[in-house]
Amino acid sequence: MLCLSNVLSIKRILFNDSNSAADRRVLFFAYLAIPIQFLWIYMEWYGMFIIFIPIYMFLFLPIIMVLIGKTSGFLKSIGSIHWGMMLMVFGLSHLAYFLAVPGAGGAAMIVFVVVLTQLNDVSQFLFGKAFGKRKIVPAVSPNKTWAGFLGGVFVTTGLALLLFPLLTPYTWPFALFAGLIISIFGFIGDVNVSALKRDLGVKDSGQALPGHGGILDRIDSLTYTAPLVFHFTSYFYF
Repeated sequence: MLCLSNVLSIKRILFNDSNSAADRRVLFFAYLAIPIQFLWIYMEWYGMFIIFIPIYMFLFLPIIMVLIGKTSGFLKSIGSIHWGMMLMVFGLSHLAYFLAVPGAGGAAMIVFVVVLTQLNDVSQFLFGKAFGKRKIVPAVSPNKTWAGFLGGVFVTTGLALLLFPLLTPYTWPFALFAGLIISIFGFIGDVNVSALKRDLGVKDSGQALPGHGGILDRIDSLTYTAPLVFHFTSYFYF
């Protein structure tokens, strides 16, 4: 809930009249989608879990905006809500679904994804600080370097090979590939949120973690790694 709140607080910057009743009514249904999405996980109803937000909420929220007459800034408003829900509800909810799938590794797989994603961020920072010269995406995130990116790939893939017997159902080739997914797409998730903040003209995504840029800045990489590792694992192991 706090994670989506962080994204929706950014979304309000896109509204000209963010305190209007219309906005609050739309946000009510966006927040309501969170417990419903996790209800599908509790019920182990994968079919509804996988389509509820990208299809039903995608179609439903614009109807609410039209019915309440929210037409000013319609596309920007509904687009920001949809994007926030896809990242912070749909994407991250894949972590919880590991608990609902027999043979998926349960909590151990969640630890594997979260720990490797966070250590990938740390490795990229440290390698970039120590060896980084060439910028990789200077227009989006000036501190990201090729040295940091490649260092993160090396460390994260190595840790995946080290930890997979303890935490995953993988064989070593699949652990290697999972490490590559987490390191590469963790970087993409990070710069994706950096692009979002740059577009909005904000430095931090919230104040819940002072000095760390906000909660979203700590889990931005997971918005990509969680669903991708889940579906990679489900395709080969479930």
